[in-house]
Amino acid sequence: MNSLRLREQVYGWLLAGPFVLTLVVFFLYALVRTVYFSFTEYDLFSEAVWVGLNNFVALFKDDLFLLALGNTVAFSVIVTVIQTVLALGLAILVNSKIRGKSFFRTAFYLPSILSSAAVTLIFIWFYQKNGYLNGFLTSVAANSPYLTCFVVTAAICQLVLVWRDRIHGLPASWFDPAWGILSCMIAAVITLVGSMTGLVEASSHVVEVNWLNTREEVGPMPLTLWAIVIQNIYTTIPTFMLLFLAGLQGIPEELYEATRIDGAKKWQQHWHITIPQLAPVTFVVITFGIIGTLQMFDQVALLGAAAPLESRITLAYYVYHNAFPPGGIPQIGMASAASLVLAFITLVVVYIQKIFGVKEKADV
Repeated sequence: MNSLRLREQVYGWLLAGPFVLTLVVFFLYALVRTVYFSFTEYDLFSEAVWVGLNNFVALFKDDLFLLALGNTVAFSVIVTVIQTVLALGLAILVNSKIRGKSFFRTAFYLPSILSSAAVTLIFIWFYQKNGYLNGFLTSVAANSPYLTCFVVTAAICQLVLVWRDRIHGLPASWFDPAWGILSCMIAAVITLVGSMTGLVEASSHVVEVNWLNTREEVGPMPLTLWAIVIQNIYTTIPTFMLLFLAGLQGIPEELYEATRIDGAKKWQQHWHITIPQLAPVTFVVITFGIIGTLQMFDQVALLGAAAPLESRITLAYYVYHNAFPPGGIPQIGMASAASLVLAFITLVVVYIQKIFGVKEKADV
């Protein structure tokens, strides 16, 4: 019996050995070395000199570090919130009974398997001053008078038609599809007549937003980081959508049937059943989102000279910039201290999310 147990333990360690070795070498050893170097002045070429807490003090006096810290926190909050909401919405959409559901699932998941480097290069072209995005926005701006006329006219027609039904005691909904189709048809005719008579004319405004090579601030972040927000959401939503989709398929259909019998509408079913039942999945998605956004590096690094350092700096890239400065002397001590600060912030934020954020268990 002891021989059998010993054999099982040997086989177990043989199977787990490569992972354990990788963990020890590339995590535990690296962590210990990082902690040591954070208290030293080291440039990779000379002996490390012990300086105590000087690196940490210098960090919080460095304007670039404080800028990177603010950018990272804002980026993490914005991306995590948006990608969680959109991923849940897409999961609900592809889980519903629609035609071509398999196609949409594949199409929505495709961005997550693309190379990050390839996607970044595509987005660099996408964000050029004469690129596709500015061209699209120019088309929207040029046709905005027509769009405004159509939307306003359709809304007014819908309100009038529904209000007329309600006056006559008919239980018409404000979003009645029959009246909606009629309202759109009337709005299309009025917009066409306005265009032909010259009452509604296209705009000549040309959009030339400098998305990357700029230091312009928009809200809590530079404009360049807002461009990276769009790119990051595009590549991470599919994975989180898949997690939500797995969670949706585990919710008992009987719960929805009971609410339908009680007369609950779709949004009420999602608010009172879908979201509470998906609490464990939402916890995982938000936690992964926070960790991923706080440590976001590759998309910033791949921009290179396409954007100024100050407009794209994050904590992870600050670590890299100090360890491998272009044309400068490596500051491994500062890089190590910054990486420990980043690790500490990540642990604290995840722990706060675990205590005060989304619950790990669904409401029964």
